[in-house]
Amino acid sequence: MSNLDHLKAEMRLAPQNQKKVANYLKYLGYADHFDAPSPMARAYAVKSLFYGHEKFIYDSDLTAGSVRGLLSGSFNVSDELLKRADKVCRSYGSNGFITNADHFAPDYETFLQDGVGGTLAKIQQSLTDLAHDADFEDKAMFLRAAEISMQAFGRMVAQYGEAAQKAAQKAVQKADDRQKENLTKIAEICKKLEREKPESFHEALQLVWLAHTAFLYEERYAMALGRLDQYLYPFYQRDFKKGCLTRERALELMECTLYKIGERRYFGGDDVVNIAIGGVNPDGSGAVNDLSFIILEAVKNCNIPGPNLSARIYDGVPDEFLDRCLQVIGTGLGYPALMNDEVNIAALRRHGYRLEDCRNYCMVGCIENFIPGKQPPWSDGRYNVPKYIELALNNGRCMQTGVQMGPDTGDAQNFTTMDLFLAAFEKQMEVGSSEYMMFFRNENERYNRRQYTQPFLSCFCQDCIARGRDINDGGALYPSVHGAGCMGIATVADSLAAVEEVVYKKKSVSIETLKQALAADFIGDEHLRQELLRAPKYGNNKDEADKYAVWYVCYTNKLFSKYRTHDGGAIYTAIASNTSNIPAGKEVAATPDGRHAGEPLSDAASPMRGMDKDGPTSVINSMTKPDYTLVACGTVLNQKFEPSMFTSDAKRAKLLALVKTYFQKGGQEIQINAVSREVLFAAMENPQEYENLVVRVSGFSATYVHLDKSIQQDILERTEHG
Repeated sequence: MSNLDHLKAEMRLAPQNQKKVANYLKYLGYADHFDAPSPMARAYAVKSLFYGHEKFIYDSDLTAGSVRGLLSGSFNVSDELLKRADKVCRSYGSNGFITNADHFAPDYETFLQDGVGGTLAKIQQSLTDLAHDADFEDKAMFLRAAEISMQAFGRMVAQYGEAAQKAAQKAVQKADDRQKENLTKIAEICKKLEREKPESFHEALQLVWLAHTAFLYEERYAMALGRLDQYLYPFYQRDFKKGCLTRERALELMECTLYKIGERRYFGGDDVVNIAIGGVNPDGSGAVNDLSFIILEAVKNCNIPGPNLSARIYDGVPDEFLDRCLQVIGTGLGYPALMNDEVNIAALRRHGYRLEDCRNYCMVGCIENFIPGKQPPWSDGRYNVPKYIELALNNGRCMQTGVQMGPDTGDAQNFTTMDLFLAAFEKQMEVGSSEYMMFFRNENERYNRRQYTQPFLSCFCQDCIARGRDINDGGALYPSVHGAGCMGIATVADSLAAVEEVVYKKKSVSIETLKQALAADFIGDEHLRQELLRAPKYGNNKDEADKYAVWYVCYTNKLFSKYRTHDGGAIYTAIASNTSNIPAGKEVAATPDGRHAGEPLSDAASPMRGMDKDGPTSVINSMTKPDYTLVACGTVLNQKFEPSMFTSDAKRAKLLALVKTYFQKGGQEIQINAVSREVLFAAMENPQEYENLVVRVSGFSATYVHLDKSIQQDILERTEHG
């Protein structure tokens, strides 16, 4: 068995039903510093957390770092003490997703150049440089908090080394020389990394993984590893040329590190860790390298949903790389998601970022474009566009509840032209966007940013240390951004096309009759519903429907581009619903595309499932009509192909050509499922036989049988192309 196989077996034996002790460990730090200002108290809480957790080492580890120390197994803590700890931690409070706590891509490139010791030296230098600033007292407090946090992280690294050394001694007793050698190597590396910067590939990978582990102990979610193949490549290249690292060893190290992304699954949780590979260099040249291929192979061998792999595709990308991506997708994993550099870089450039920084983008969470280590953590929300069709037809009143939710835009019977109906829809959307921003501002600006500091996280963002400011308090080079996740583009395009076709062109029914049919969810009007279903649908290269997708992208951008975050950053739009098209659909009455009340909306930027009937070429022709350089966050096009498309070299070559054409025409992103409808149906019927079936959901992959039935059904009903 390989090291990876041994590690998989060990992780399956993870303890069950243990309580988490993160708050207890933080409480110990707070309890000794109740009189300290909040930024300092938080630093001591982080110190206690990093110092105090159990440094668990798997026998098959090649890199140290495990979240098992979050569990109560090695702590004798009563329930009452845990309650007290929770109470204290709640009082101090913490940032969350909407207040910029996670979904962040750290500046690992700089951290690898500096190491722990170099970072601490920068903090000391900044204390000297800023000594004469008028607000030095505040800056000095932040820097001292950052220093305490980074020193604690260095000690945590050393503790993992000590734990590895103890594990190596046990390996000696078991006469396992291979295990002893691996664990002794970990111990040596961690001892060095407590203060020194990494010099080898193994050392660099170890430092990155322990930093990522530290973020998990801070209970951050969706912390991206960013452009892993780029910032680790100099270490790989140097070791490879010196003859002290083989490709096989690099692959083994990568496998046994990335597999631990799935560790949270054994403790009742999960994570979405985005890794970007490929793309261009800051000078615009192609950046695919040997490590890009190694990471692809590693995630294939891991075969878990956890590493949310994204491949940046550029003009001139080697066909071998794209073909290898398709082969990995074809295993059923559904990743990497394929990203178009030309569109994404242009979309980011519109917001004034330096070109070199735009070219260095990665993704956080599912597909959210992000400039690593130079802007505060990401946040987003759900803007339910199809709801405003309902409100426009019903004078601002919800058809499901009767509640007045939007402005008075007039009775539907007065919409004698398509333009009048569209104007009412736009007015409802405009008021809806202002309500959306009200909720976002109220939540995002709720906390005093100097009280809610994040000193450890700030060490991984330029230029917090030099400025002496927290990541959310002016320390980052670029301001925060927020993504408005615009829902149901195909539901909207299909609905508007149907209204124009059935009401205003054919005059089959009046707009008032249509409104009444929608309010009744087509009860007694099935003939009308069938006529609406026959109207042109987005995804079939029909301009009658596609023009409304073009309008949708332009108008949502217009609505949100006038707004700014608290520190002056942009409000991006996103056409990426994750799985929110299902709960969002429950909020919306029947729609003019023929959809019943409460049913899921169309998924992300994709055509409505089952409505793209003219094949994948028509899909990409429709999908490339909108200008996606207006969508700085990103889009998700979900497609499903027969498994044979990936196992046949000839068919895969056609699929490769299709993807390249899609990107040349302006497509922004595509992600593909390669699991047949028959297999998905069988997995729903006999889940115990398909425990390891991984599928692409929407922006992430997951184990199919563990998904909610509504999500399983949504994936099952997507059109399967051949």
